[in-house]
Formats: sequence, C-alpha cells, structure tokens
Amino acid sequence: MEPHSIVVVSLHTPKEKVWGELMAIHQAGITLRGIDLNSFDDFVRQINGPEGERIGLPTLFFPMNRVERIALDEPSGAIPSMAEIFQRKIGRSILEYLAQFA
Repeated sequence: MEPHSIVVVSLHTPKEKVWGELMAIHQAGITLRGIDLNSFDDFVRQINGPEGERIGLPTLFFPMNRVERIALDEPSGAIPSMAEIFQRKIGRSILEYLAQFA
C-alpha cells in the first residue's frame, strides 16, 4: 500500500475501524487522515448539508501494536467502495476533496 491510498484500518483494544487516506506506514505505526467508519454517513451528510461545510479529516497515528489489518478500500462485486460512495454523493473523489485541506 502506498501513501495516499484510501484504506480501512481494523484496530483492536479497543476494537474499531477507521476509513481514510493513508499518509505513512512505519515500524512504529501508521498515520492516516480519517474517521471512524461508523461516522462516514454523518461526515457525508455534513458536507452535503445546507451550509455545505468544509470539513476535513483529522490526522491520526495508531501504534502498530493496535493495528490488526489494513485493507484497501476496494469494491467487492456489486458492493461499491466507501470512496465510490463518497464520490457519488459529493460529486468528487475523496482525494480531490481532501486536497483543499493540505
């Protein structure tokens, strides 16, 4: 996986899944700009809201001992990826959207 890939990171202790843009992978851990997967719909709703807020994603670091799995955000058959859902609802790619906060 390369920097700027869109990924889903599964963590343990506590168990959670985080979706976002992979910034770096090091022996110590991973850095990404992302949100808890359960907050995805709220994130999209806020962007599409009447105020059309510019909402970035926080930059997060997770130590490698918490990382259970890192998976590319890819479609699976007829099931679209989270990035595809974002693009369909917002009208531009997640990387394009996040570029305004760089």
